Amino acid sequence: MFAMSILGFTLSTIWAVIILLIWIAFAFWPARVAARKGYSFFLFFIMSLFLFVIALLIAYMLPSKTNSPPAAPAAE
Repeated sequence: MFAMSILGFTLSTIWAVIILLIWIAFAFWPARVAARKGYSFFLFFIMSLFLFVIALLIAYMLPSKTNSPPAAPAAE
């Protein structure tokens, strides 16, 4: 009947916080891609919080605003 708790938090609360942190971490992906191409990190971050897949597709499909060539993979 009583929910198990760790340090006073129920397990459902702990899982909700974990899922929220993962959701926010995934939102950085399209924002970072857009920022490397010269677009607003903040706007893409907000958009990806609500529309992750669409933001990711748009970020990869947008042309780069910068004139620098893409970075080459590091040689080992």
